[in-house]
Amino acid sequence: MSAPLVTRFAPSPTGHLHLGNARTALLNYLAARASGGRFILRIEDTDETRSSDCFMHDQLADLRWLGLSWDEGPDVGGPQAVYRQHYRRAIYEEWLGKLDAAGAIYPCFCTPAELNVARRQQLAAGQQPRYAGTCRDLSEAQRCERLVRGQAAALRFKVTEGRVVEFADLIHGEQRVASDVVGDFIIRRADGVTAVFFSNALDDALMGITLVLRGDDHLAKTPRQILILEALGLPRPRYAHVPLLLGIDGAPLSSRHGDLSLRDLRRRGFLPGALRNDLVRLGHSCATDAWLDDEAMVRAFDVSRLDRAAAKFDEVQLKRWQKEAASHLSTEEFVDWAGQHLPAHLTQTQRASFASAVRCNVESPLDVKHWAEVIFGKLTTYGDEAQAAMREATPAFFSVAAEVLDRTGDFSQAARDIGQRTNRNGPLLYGPLRAALTGETYGPDLGPLLTLLTREEVQARLSAARRVAG
Repeated sequence: MSAPLVTRFAPSPTGHLHLGNARTALLNYLAARASGGRFILRIEDTDETRSSDCFMHDQLADLRWLGLSWDEGPDVGGPQAVYRQHYRRAIYEEWLGKLDAAGAIYPCFCTPAELNVARRQQLAAGQQPRYAGTCRDLSEAQRCERLVRGQAAALRFKVTEGRVVEFADLIHGEQRVASDVVGDFIIRRADGVTAVFFSNALDDALMGITLVLRGDDHLAKTPRQILILEALGLPRPRYAHVPLLLGIDGAPLSSRHGDLSLRDLRRRGFLPGALRNDLVRLGHSCATDAWLDDEAMVRAFDVSRLDRAAAKFDEVQLKRWQKEAASHLSTEEFVDWAGQHLPAHLTQTQRASFASAVRCNVESPLDVKHWAEVIFGKLTTYGDEAQAAMREATPAFFSVAAEVLDRTGDFSQAARDIGQRTNRNGPLLYGPLRAALTGETYGPDLGPLLTLLTREEVQARLSAARRVAG
């Protein structure tokens, strides 16, 4: 697909964006940017009872936090002027009028109860449910009589029988659907609200969308949208339906898999770069498994690499990318991300040194808080593994360490001297030193950490280790 693509992401502001929404938005953004095209953000808020301006603003903020930008949208404008469906009703009515003039739609007076009975009868007979056409052939007089009586009427699209709707999906391949299976469908409800797939298809055509990239739960709606566009004489876009995200257990993602809205993940301290690097690999094959910055991710994306198989979200993998993301932060970005967990009295130099020392060994701001307490606080307790490492080393080891570290601030030289005098190296040398100086048996390199500890604190910790070892 060498031609510039025009893609869109069209969320409904009825809640916070979940992980699947975020992936769809990212894939559309990357498809547009990789082709040198345009990415449009459109808000589908025709459902007034569930839509909220607060949710819309939160969604925009979360998408910008994720690192996405759009060329047209409700907050940036564009040639379509209005990018919220709530304010496009006059446009929908105009095009519904064109369908009416062409004899492509008709009023349907069937009640939900009547439709439900018909559906149950079809299922009982082993038939696939579809509208039976009850109101399709009503005369004009019959329609007027019902309207005069005040009966509410939905508008149905009149599907031509005996034809096949065909389209090529970039992921699922050639699709062929018999129109008789589709049946006449509602495009405007009895309350006057247009069906989402009608307004969705119309807006795609009017906004010049050339690729509709969305979840495959919309695949069954596509033949209907194609029929609508054909009836209106509007161009159809190309389609790519990506499988929905699953949990690691193979079930569709849901609340039982944890807090997986974009806002929840953001509040938990996950970094946008971590989310992007994880999401771009869920259902899309990248040529490299290395860290991708924004520009590299755009270069690495290819619509043809989207997978047909469902992808499974694994938070373990997200945490792997989180660690990578933290290691790629600048000092200023690191302090901005985790600064609330650093002591307020630290100088700018101390903050920078701390960030440099722990950046590659943290996943969350809480990890930062832990290491800040280790370095800038007082060690009062030691875990079982740390105590075992100190006891194995014996008190004499820590006496030598205290003497050497008291006269040199160069940790590399100090470690060599301690190793020579105690006949220890490798884990037998660094294990007890780490346990004594940090209270842990794992963590960042000791050298940079040691520069943040005062000489007095180093001696106090080695003295405490000597007591534990004895």
